[in-house]
Parts: sequence; structure tokens; C-alpha cells
Amino acid sequence: MACGCGTDHNDGKAVVDRLKTKGFEQRQLKQSYDIPCECGKHFTMVTHRDQCPHCGMVYGVTPCSQHDPANIKAAGINYA
Repeated sequence: MACGCGTDHNDGKAVVDRLKTKGFEQRQLKQSYDIPCECGKHFTMVTHRDQCPHCGMVYGVTPCSQHDPANIKAAGINYA
């Protein structure tokens, strides 16, 4: 539960909020992922909370869910 395993993994805002609360948002992922952003561009996600450099869409994934890129969820443009 410490990493965010109790978070609603379908809610990107809840995932990012949990990462911030636990201080995990800037931790490196075990593996980086090529993210097809909602804006149609791609970027490489390297931290648990990362942002598309093209449109500002924020994505998040908890440490216990990072093994599967399907668990990466969008939180919103410039979501802090």
C-alpha cells in the first residue's frame, strides 16, 4: 500500500496525486516506455509522473504497477 497499490488505477489524477503524496513522482521507472500521447505524438516516459513535451499531458503509474505499460494513465494537461 505504501507505493500506491490502493489507488484507483483507472483514475490518472488519483495515481498522480498518490505519487506526489508518497514522494514517488520523480523516481525513475525500472524501464522507460514509449508513450503514444493523446495529442498524437510520442515521448519517452522515464519517471513515475512524466509529461508530454509536445502538449503537456501528464501521465502517471504507481511503482507496483509499472511492469505493464497498460497501467500508465493520463491525468490531464499540465496536471500538477
